[in-house]
Amino acid sequence: MTIILLFHELAVSVKMANDHKHTLLDYGKSLTLIGQGRSAYVFRIEKTNKAMKIFFPTYAHLAEEEANIYRELQHLAYFPTLYEAGSNYLVIDYLEGNTLFQCLTKGTPISDDVIKETDKALQLARKEGLNPSDVHLRNIFITSDKEVKIIDVARFRQVKVCTQWEDLKNAFYCYYKKPYFPKKIPEFMLNSIAALYKKNLLKVNRARSSEFYQR
Repeated sequence: MTIILLFHELAVSVKMANDHKHTLLDYGKSLTLIGQGRSAYVFRIEKTNKAMKIFFPTYAHLAEEEANIYRELQHLAYFPTLYEAGSNYLVIDYLEGNTLFQCLTKGTPISDDVIKETDKALQLARKEGLNPSDVHLRNIFITSDKEVKIIDVARFRQVKVCTQWEDLKNAFYCYYKKPYFPKKIPEFMLNSIAALYKKNLLKVNRARSSEFYQR
């Protein structure tokens, strides 16, 4: 009970402005800001191996949804442990390592094994009756122990077909693995590619990734 109360108190300490950017105004001294997404801020809890995800007010409903999905995936090592969930927050493992996005901006090589392990993780999630969606470079981690971890699973119950992971896999096998393809890509360029992708302005040949993947 004390630990749960502590988590709640930490969550309450996070203050955001009532604007369209959900500007961060203040947060407890025991929290260190480590990330911001389109629906939440993420903090590391001081002197622990835990991270706290605080959803923006307009996305607070996702806290319960994502918590329930994590609970269904707890027996799979590819997903972080869920320690606690509140009306607008989650407490999960703090992951030491780099996302695939960070690997690309730093020039850290991404191996075939990482792609295959990610694929396996998503297949196992499908066997649980989920529909992995919105899987992108920023929510796939390679930990300091070289393990693959997937975060941000709130959209794993979407009904519509999401081809984002298949398209990333295609890009890996058809482009990234080429000897001449740059292994270090500036952040602004990755963001530009993502923007074009979201507007359906990039041609994707999904059949080729399946061909390479089977080799």
